[in-house]
Amino acid sequence: MLYLTRQEWSLSLSLSLSLSLSLSLSRVVLAATSHIYWSCARVRMATQINLVSMSSPQAQHVPAAEIRLMAGASTTGQGIQSPPHHVIRITNLPQPKTPSLYLLEENNGEAREKYLRLCVPLHKAALRGDWKTAKSILSEDEKLLTASITKGWETALHIAAGARHVHFVKELVQMMDAEDLALQDNKKNTALSFAAATGTVEIAEIMIQKNIFLPTIRGGEGMTPLYMAALLGQSEMAEYLYPRTHEIFDEGDRNALFFTCVDTGLYDLAMQMLGNYTTLATVRNGANETALHVLARRPSEFANQSSGLWIWKFAYKGNSKQTKALQLVQQLWKEILKLDDQVVMSLIKYPSQLLFDATRLGNFEFLAALLSAYPDLFWELDENKRSIIHVAVLHRHASIFNLVHEIGFIKDFITAMSDDEDNNILHLAAKLAPQNQLNLVSGAALQMQRELVWFEIIMLPMYDRVKKIVQPLSTEMKNKKGKTPRELFTSEHKGLLHKGESWMKNTAKSCMLVATIIATVVFSAAFSIPGGIADKTGAPNFVKETAFLIFAISDGVALFSSSTSMLMFLYILTSRLVL
Repeated sequence: MLYLTRQEWSLSLSLSLSLSLSLSLSRVVLAATSHIYWSCARVRMATQINLVSMSSPQAQHVPAAEIRLMAGASTTGQGIQSPPHHVIRITNLPQPKTPSLYLLEENNGEAREKYLRLCVPLHKAALRGDWKTAKSILSEDEKLLTASITKGWETALHIAAGARHVHFVKELVQMMDAEDLALQDNKKNTALSFAAATGTVEIAEIMIQKNIFLPTIRGGEGMTPLYMAALLGQSEMAEYLYPRTHEIFDEGDRNALFFTCVDTGLYDLAMQMLGNYTTLATVRNGANETALHVLARRPSEFANQSSGLWIWKFAYKGNSKQTKALQLVQQLWKEILKLDDQVVMSLIKYPSQLLFDATRLGNFEFLAALLSAYPDLFWELDENKRSIIHVAVLHRHASIFNLVHEIGFIKDFITAMSDDEDNNILHLAAKLAPQNQLNLVSGAALQMQRELVWFEIIMLPMYDRVKKIVQPLSTEMKNKKGKTPRELFTSEHKGLLHKGESWMKNTAKSCMLVATIIATVVFSAAFSIPGGIADKTGAPNFVKETAFLIFAISDGVALFSSSTSMLMFLYILTSRLVL
């Protein structure tokens, strides 16, 4: 609802009455209330007075409104101040109209005939953007401008807006009254809702210039055009509608729009909202998660940047979606860090530990943003008493694991930790990788090779004082099951080893068959000399030809390589793979 101060009311009323002295009393109220809005807007901009705008979800147009004096009104929400003690409150704002349904009447032969003769062609013209045909039809019956031409109660304006025909919409709007633009279909959607869904900003501008209240009209399921645009990922439309809509939102609307922007990747608008309402950094959605929890599980939303002393020089440039997502994370984290440490820890640990959600999924950029601003998070442990580094090793995320080289002496303490099963970092490297990591390479043998390389990467640098990650003693430590890292690796990878052995032998058999066929062909070719040989000398007839020399060399190379391949594959078939 709209709140006006006495000073603003006096100014706006004088302006409106000067334009409507010749009208009847009812028309005076209609015109006055229309001018009230814009007059007060001018006063508000000049005096920087914060007014409470229409807060009722149903508040739409301002004709014939009931005006009464109210004392002590107040609102909550950041960015909106409580109004003065004495304000003018405008209530009883009417509902938008539904279009005329006279052509959809049942059991009316005349209406049915007219519907088929006029509405169907008008519908097709609106879909095609054929204004010439549409204008001809409308000239025959001007009531069609505000009539439903479909069973869903859509008007020609609804159809044209949904079909993105800017010129068609512009011509229609010029012929219609302002209130006619607020006509709703049977789902309560205006034509602006259709334009918002398709993301055609130019059409929205044309409509709103004629009726400034259109962005505040809620459609199906109470959704504003702004929310609909955000839900469908129409970023330009959402950014255009936001400054024309956000003041009517209550806290629930604002929170829902913010999480919708995060869900659909409208990070620019999400950052704009966060700048206006910093409390959005800590609000929770229906799953009781903050925006950081949501973004922690989306590594694909962030650019893959290589790390290199990132923790102290962490900055990305550009305007890509990935960069915007990262900027949103940084802005959210900046607001959260203003809270007490205990509150911060509680926020990031409930309902799930977002640090470890991001680590398990390999969301390096997200973690980098948090850790660079608050390095103490390296000491955080999950429910199994594992640090970020331990979880990264377990899930094979090399970029996150490499942070161990960036944190100085802290790594000596963190890598020496053991989890609740007494597994040190080598034990975790010895465990079989998650299936999604194994599937990054095809074939059990190549997967086994990848696992061996990962285990050696963690273990071997211990002999290099510069790159040392774990202490030599860690290689002999036993977990609660009495296994050293090497013993655990052997038991964990036994199944993969057998699969790899089988895969290697089957592949070797197939390749050996091909090598044998090639060897047979090239061997026989060596005794079938092209052009034959001379009877007297026994030398090839084409021995002096360049083509013959190429043939002879190629045949020799093919025979040698195929024979070597057969020996290699034979060695594979007769060998036994062991760890």
